[in-house]
Amino acid sequence: MSEQTAPTSEGRSTRSQSRRRRARKPKPVDLWRPVPQLADPHPIEPADDPTALLRSLGHPPLQGQGTVGEHYMAAVVERAAGLATALAATAGLLAEPAADDEG
Repeated sequence: MSEQTAPTSEGRSTRSQSRRRRARKPKPVDLWRPVPQLADPHPIEPADDPTALLRSLGHPPLQGQGTVGEHYMAAVVERAAGLATALAATAGLLAEPAADDEG
């Protein structure tokens, strides 16, 4: 018995479509190929106010919960900034604090 395939709305069989899909395989990528050396990163200077961008967007559109939502989003941003600063410090990438003129 011959196997029948259901025609699609365009009149082609599902078998010919599946063959076409199989023929379009992307070429494999060599993940272990050598890559050029990256430049040394610039020193990282922690933000004075990590929530400034968040505040510039205005109040969150949460009916009746805008103040609470704003507080929690600010807490997440401050925590992320603190972790980023700690990570930069462990990697030795923090910028040196500016020397104040004492004298």
